[in-house]
Amino acid sequence: MSAKSQHNNILLAIIGFAAVVAIVALIGFFALGRNPEVIQGQVEVSEYRVSSKVPGRILEIRVKEGDYVKVGDTLAILDAPEVRARMEQAQSAESAASAMEQMAQNGARQEQINGAYQVYQQALAGLDIAEKSYKRVERLFQEGVMSAQKRDEALANYKAMEAQMKAAKSQYDLARNGARREEKQAAAAQVNRARGAVQEVNSYISETVQIAQMEGEVSDIYPKVGELVGTGSPIMTISVMSDMWGTFNVREDQLNGLAVGKTFEAFVPAFNKTVQMKVYQLKDEGSYAVWKATKANGQYDLKTFEVKARPVEKLEGLRPGMSLVIKD
Repeated sequence: MSAKSQHNNILLAIIGFAAVVAIVALIGFFALGRNPEVIQGQVEVSEYRVSSKVPGRILEIRVKEGDYVKVGDTLAILDAPEVRARMEQAQSAESAASAMEQMAQNGARQEQINGAYQVYQQALAGLDIAEKSYKRVERLFQEGVMSAQKRDEALANYKAMEAQMKAAKSQYDLARNGARREEKQAAAAQVNRARGAVQEVNSYISETVQIAQMEGEVSDIYPKVGELVGTGSPIMTISVMSDMWGTFNVREDQLNGLAVGKTFEAFVPAFNKTVQMKVYQLKDEGSYAVWKATKANGQYDLKTFEVKARPVEKLEGLRPGMSLVIKD
């Protein structure tokens, strides 16, 4: 074979190899170009946990998982004998405080008032006699008939009777007026304190009957009837079906058009439908989340963001956990 023929064969082989490489590259380009990049998320829902402020034993659970409840519906009933005992104590303390306040307001009994009045009248009579005796002795002393000692004794007796009268009057006024203003205020404060204790225990008693605070669906029930639950222990979880949204983890180079307030289309595989959604939150997932490093190529790192969006219109049958797909 001539050198020229060998050269032609090598050239044809190179051209053929280049053509194959070009064809494969074109096929790969068009094949990759036809596959849109997909972002998948899922439907989330607001939840709240039903729990009691007091420990107790589950007597009855009036709902089951999957039930739809409205505000005010009874969910569970607990037995808390300790709370009932505290109520009896609080009510007894309130009764005692009310009786003490009534005593302070009413003052002494009528018999005590009458007795103090009689002692006061007796002291007045004694003072009147002592005053008259002193004046007679003083007049005789001025006339030189009575000695100074007798005059001083009469004066001392008059002063003593005057002090006795004032003391009797004070006792009579005390019995008639009752307790002091400060004592009445203290008694009233004790009543208010006792009533506050009763109200506190009433609030604990109301916790033994758990009612729905928001409308929603019972998603989980934790204890069984007869089990003990502690303070703040969850009894069940209610899903607020009126507050659903979609959550997507999106790399920042895919965030084009996913700004807060913007709308986009998401595909719901469960219904084979597309739903319009509006972004209401965009949050950095942090360094612990998915991270795509591209610095090896001389570019930059790409962080992942959590995108939350709500359906613009309600989609009947949409449930938490269903998939949502965004296609470029």
